[in-house]
Amino acid sequence: MDINATLLGLLIAFVVFVLFCMKFVWPPLISAIEERQQKIASGLEASDLAEKDLEKARAQANEELNAAKIEAAAIIDQAKKRATKLVEEETQRGHAEREKIIASGHTEVETERNRVREELRKQLSILAIAGAEKILEREIDAQKQSDIVEKLVAEL
Repeated sequence: MDINATLLGLLIAFVVFVLFCMKFVWPPLISAIEERQQKIASGLEASDLAEKDLEKARAQANEELNAAKIEAAAIIDQAKKRATKLVEEETQRGHAEREKIIASGHTEVETERNRVREELRKQLSILAIAGAEKILEREIDAQKQSDIVEKLVAEL
């Protein structure tokens, strides 16, 4: 094989082209590639940090949720205790009111009973006087004989 001037010219042109590319084309390409690698690496680091932050946020959210559940349960227990206390207080107040009404009723009944007794005594004394008048066949003056009527009322 003969090495002629064409081959030598091609070789020189190729070497000049490679040197030109190494000097002017490759540095911007390599810097662009390195810059892209750095962006990718920083993006991966940021995603790792974001994932860790997400896990921390999830853990914190779970803790806060559990704390809120505990607090809600405590509030519900407190409300139940308060409701039970109010029911007991109202029941006691109702019992006291019932006892008061019953006592008032007993007092009214006793007063009415005494009033009826007195009225019956008076009517009985009038009947006794009427009966005595018929027996004696004469009229007894109730005002003159009031001491006799009072004794009869007291005995009855």
